[in-house]
Amino acid sequence: SSLGFSPMYNPNNDFEVSQPPTDGISSLGFSPMSNLLVATSWDNQVRCWDVQQNGQAIPKASQTHQAPLLCSAWHSDGSKVFSGGCDNQVKLWDLGSNSQQQVAAHDGAVRKMAFIKELNMLVTGSWDRTLRYWDLRAPKAAHVHQLPERCYALSVNYPLLVVGTAERKIEIFNLQSAPQTVYKKLDSPLKYQTRCIAAFPNRSGYLIGSIEGRVAVHHVEDHDSKSNFTFKCHRGDGNHIYSVNDIAFHPQHGTFATVGSDGAYNFWDKDTKQRLKAMQASSMPVPCCSFNNNGSILAYAASYDWSRGSSEYNPSTMQNYILLHAVQDGEVKSKPRKK
Repeated sequence: SSLGFSPMYNPNNDFEVSQPPTDGISSLGFSPMSNLLVATSWDNQVRCWDVQQNGQAIPKASQTHQAPLLCSAWHSDGSKVFSGGCDNQVKLWDLGSNSQQQVAAHDGAVRKMAFIKELNMLVTGSWDRTLRYWDLRAPKAAHVHQLPERCYALSVNYPLLVVGTAERKIEIFNLQSAPQTVYKKLDSPLKYQTRCIAAFPNRSGYLIGSIEGRVAVHHVEDHDSKSNFTFKCHRGDGNHIYSVNDIAFHPQHGTFATVGSDGAYNFWDKDTKQRLKAMQASSMPVPCCSFNNNGSILAYAASYDWSRGSSEYNPSTMQNYILLHAVQDGEVKSKPRKK
């Protein structure tokens, strides 16, 4: 905008994606191979855009489910997208042929999933309290693991898989040595409900974000437990506490971004225990985010997440936005801690 005016939902003047979803945005994911961006939303749609070098996002295509969508995952070849949600199934969208087929099913909503390139398998976590592994050539699950509770969060960085469920339960798996047995189970170090999990790039641990504006930096092995800590974030002006909705590691620097229901996105370095950059908060909650494969773009949604219930929801004025932030080195590169 030439007058330097930035709308309330986009105070950082980030690029806006055209033809965004028409209802709450539940997931965002960049292709591992290109700048194709996919979003799932509560209007039952999965949509794809091609993000250009100049920040413009060109709408490519979309596909439909029978119910609201909660999650998506890219196939490692970058040409196919998995989407799942409240119709209890996962569909595979082949972008080349623009065709969609069902590849997985649960007895409840599919909340989270990831494609495991090394096993050539999809892992899905559901509110039916199971984790299921799928070989895409077979109609039945290759393995069904009973979770202690409903799946709320999941992150894979092979061979590490970390799953967070209701009642603050965490289960850790080693997909290389014993994918079918729990390597470790624990209660979350955070006192409130788990919202998101992100495995460390070096696989020695994981981040947990909770609904109480807090992140835990946690290690898999007990001998690293002295390096565990938690920190507060997404606290608004200090009097309000907001959910940490998503966490994404930068693909090159090992630093990470958090997004929250306060509308903010922040960049952090867990190793020097500092915030690298705090961005201006949007007037809308930020439910999800994703770095592109080289970390030059952070996509995030500004979209009502029902964190304040139905009283704040007005369908006639409620807009949903996907914004693209051109990542600056200073925001994501580790720097020595200020004395």
